[in-house]
Amino acid sequence: MDERLLTERLVGYDTSKSAGLRAAGGFVKGWLESHGIDAWERDHDGLPVLLAQIGSDDPVAPTVILHGHLDVVPAHDEQFTPTIDGDRLYGRGSYDMKGGLSAMLCAFRDAAREIRELGTETPMSDVRVHLVVVPDEESEQVDRRSTDALVKDGTLRGDFAITGEPTQLDVGVQAKGVLAMRLAVHGVSAHGSTPWLGDNAALKAFDVFRRIETLPFSRQSSDLYDRPSINLARIHGGDAFNMVPDRCEITVDIRFVPGQDPKEIFRQIGAIPDVEVLTVLERAPSIVSRRNPYVVALRAAVASTGEGAGMAVGRDGASDAFAFLEAGIPAVEFGPSGNGHHGPEEWVSIDSLDRYRKALVEFLRSVPDAVRVDRSAAGTAD
Repeated sequence: MDERLLTERLVGYDTSKSAGLRAAGGFVKGWLESHGIDAWERDHDGLPVLLAQIGSDDPVAPTVILHGHLDVVPAHDEQFTPTIDGDRLYGRGSYDMKGGLSAMLCAFRDAAREIRELGTETPMSDVRVHLVVVPDEESEQVDRRSTDALVKDGTLRGDFAITGEPTQLDVGVQAKGVLAMRLAVHGVSAHGSTPWLGDNAALKAFDVFRRIETLPFSRQSSDLYDRPSINLARIHGGDAFNMVPDRCEITVDIRFVPGQDPKEIFRQIGAIPDVEVLTVLERAPSIVSRRNPYVVALRAAVASTGEGAGMAVGRDGASDAFAFLEAGIPAVEFGPSGNGHHGPEEWVSIDSLDRYRKALVEFLRSVPDAVRVDRSAAGTAD
């Protein structure tokens, strides 16, 4: 089963739900074992985390972590039926990230087969490769994600991690930081028939959001980013249809660029009148040096598969790469081409899945030489 067929099979599972995640996890475990790869399952909050390892048993061998996720955001039933139109494979999760995960699984299988058949004749025999497939990358329970738990308890340790988030076959060496804020906007209640006697907190909430969009921090940039992103994610206010709401809560999702101070962003927003900050979720930007020898080797491996990819880029969204970086493990996002993730027309390029699989295999072959050239450079910042 190649990466296209495997993607189609995985898209067919509704992994926005627990039952679908358990079924898909069982399928992936069985697929690995059918190819002679020992895989084991670890429970995390009732959901399966799949782990496997191939390569060297030498404790000082360079260790690469291949990381992917099975879960997806909710979708309509028809989006879990994969369809193909030319080079495009449509379906929920095809791009984010069942396509990348399928190609990663095939690359892991290819590497295991090469090590088994060639032994010490392949440079991959000098590399340890961990595979981890998690069920909760899309979860809003950001303080309980399985990747964080696996890294913190020492289950996942390595010299370099690749998380297969879609990147158009470029190498995501930076990701914006996250500042998610729940804000309460206060007004004055009145009867709905005389709104001029009150101060409508729901209307004020929209004005607050528009003001946030114009604050000084919103115009700052960095070498890989033109600006931060600011999204009004949720809004809730009002107790009855015939009352002017005196309170409205909004959740604002800010992705700030490297070099920005989240405390200063917090200060600017907190200075807006009639706004109360209720909760804040903060994650630092992700940064890996473009001179990191693993990054250099990965970019070269992508270039070996064809034209038009392998650039070092910044990513707008956050990912589980942060868990590795927080533990001192250089981690990048690297995945196939496509578009429409979290949307109604999500698709992945079938050709890019083939290139992605080949690039990962070539990268694993090149790791020993890359590390010998400059292992001490791994993880240093630009």
